[in-house]
Amino acid sequence: MPMQMRTLFLILVLGVVAAGTVVGLTLMEQSGFPDSGGEIKKFTSVDELKTYLKEHRSSQVPAYPPGFRDARVMEAAEGGGGGGASFGFMPAPSAAEYSATNVQVQGVDEADLVKNDGKFIYLISGSDLVIIDAYPPKTAEIVSQTPLPDTPVELFLKGDRLVVFTTGYAELFTTVPSSVAPVPVSRQVTEARVYDVSDRNNPVLEHTIAITGSYYDSRMIGRYVYVIATEPVNFPRGEPVLPQVTEGSRELRSDIYYFDIPCPYYIYQTITSFSLGDGKATGTATYLVGPATTLYASRENLYIAYQRTLPPARWTEIQPAVPDRISPEYARDGTIIHRFSLDRGEVTYQATGDVPGRLLNQFSMDEYNSNLRVATTVEGWSSRGSIQFNNVYILDRSMDAVGRLEYIAPDERIYSTRFIGDRLYMVTFKRIDPFFVIDLSNPEKPGILGMLKIPGFSDYLHPYDENHIIGVGRETAGNEWGGVSVAGLKIALFDVTDVTSPGLIDKVDIGDAGSDSEALRDHKAFLFDKKRNILVIPVEEVTRVPVYSEKDVPYTYGHWNGAYVFGVTPDQGFVLKGKVAHESGAERFSGSDRVIRSLYMDDILSTISSRSVIMSRLDDPGTAITTISLPSPIYRWMYPVME
Repeated sequence: MPMQMRTLFLILVLGVVAAGTVVGLTLMEQSGFPDSGGEIKKFTSVDELKTYLKEHRSSQVPAYPPGFRDARVMEAAEGGGGGGASFGFMPAPSAAEYSATNVQVQGVDEADLVKNDGKFIYLISGSDLVIIDAYPPKTAEIVSQTPLPDTPVELFLKGDRLVVFTTGYAELFTTVPSSVAPVPVSRQVTEARVYDVSDRNNPVLEHTIAITGSYYDSRMIGRYVYVIATEPVNFPRGEPVLPQVTEGSRELRSDIYYFDIPCPYYIYQTITSFSLGDGKATGTATYLVGPATTLYASRENLYIAYQRTLPPARWTEIQPAVPDRISPEYARDGTIIHRFSLDRGEVTYQATGDVPGRLLNQFSMDEYNSNLRVATTVEGWSSRGSIQFNNVYILDRSMDAVGRLEYIAPDERIYSTRFIGDRLYMVTFKRIDPFFVIDLSNPEKPGILGMLKIPGFSDYLHPYDENHIIGVGRETAGNEWGGVSVAGLKIALFDVTDVTSPGLIDKVDIGDAGSDSEALRDHKAFLFDKKRNILVIPVEEVTRVPVYSEKDVPYTYGHWNGAYVFGVTPDQGFVLKGKVAHESGAERFSGSDRVIRSLYMDDILSTISSRSVIMSRLDDPGTAITTISLPSPIYRWMYPVME
């Protein structure tokens, strides 16, 4: 965190201490969100917060965020994607068509390490914001390199406005009854830094919003950005720290809300919104929730979900038809889901619901016709051993279950889900890959339409069209011990024209055991465009290389980092157009140049690894036109979220 921001925080915290111990009662202009009442409550003082935590928490974690994951479709014009509305003039020449970040919901943009506007590529390189004039490719070059404070995480782009999220530590002060002077506490702080990039050679910082806590996730709808920071509730010398939000030199005192739901431990989850039109905050509020959080956003609502062990009576109530062999005493993991409405920067709490089991990731939730569809896996133990099964629930606007489909694929767990219209496509796995087609057209009576069993599993599902689904995952094979071993990567094309009998049109196996792809964990690494007939998958390929010169060494390993570029149609399946190589070698290497993103501008493909950007033609991806070496490696920073 810059020195001036650290100093500002110290001044603001001392001001809060001098003003007294009331938290969030005197809000600055446009600093708070409204609430709809109901189950939500607001703390009126630090003493009330402290008493509540002491009464309900069984233990609190240290001041380090719980849970981790790796840092992570053409969008509608309002969502800030290809050809979207711009706040400024786009220098010519630029591409007529270009790809955007692969997002879950059309019109809801997701922050990423890389963005483009058909002319320039904007990316986080080490601790810098790097802008590349990428079109046309023969004259591509880095036009600016802007140092960023602390650890940059992700960014958004909207016309001539760009926001970069960074996270770092700062020494802030809090007051405790046992000390005369405020006590210094090292805390993580997230900054949203809004830049004017109308002059790509010289980005200008216009606004900074600082939020205590580590960067968790964000969404952008139209010009409004919603960013969430999380922070464990820490107790230096027995006194809980309080969340803080500042906009430039102005403090936004964030109200602290709670839902009166006991949890093993709590985190602060601070939601702050601002407009990229002027960069100014439109509101902020903090919610006391449990850990292991999953975020999903539609264009109208934000859903925050987290795990909680449900009391036996409640678990039985919301999943009444428990099989005889399963006791609610042993399988009580549930998921709490809060719904907040979104309206031009305002976030308003609406309702809370709960379901049995755990979510896999953000794709486990989907909003459709005002209902929330949820897929979960229940895991636990019974007198007969471990138990595992999967459920689907449909919740109405009040977050009450109006439909349910339970005990799908016993003894297996969900590996991927994709809600598309009134269907759910779901992959579970234990020894084979059951690919389920589930009917959700009647929310009160969901049902399984068909199922396909094949080896392997898919970690990510993506729609090709209404009758075909692309899956990216891993192949499996039986081993000599009677079990199942994971082999190389697998790309599959499923046909769901006959929903009662889904089929496999084609599949491609890549590499041997140990092969990997960024797309298995992060959907933003997946690039597909049906109109242009391209599918780009980043690949870290491991292959067995026979060794004939040494008797006791049958083979060694070869390694390759790059991207596979396919054409894909239902008639022909997958057709390899070429491969873009970023790194290769016969011996094991660090994989420091693995491809993490790809994008296109007209007929030019750019594959982006941690160290370079290679530009080639979509019809000849293996021949590089230009290679741009990045000034610093792109690190997929590990930031705390709980998916």
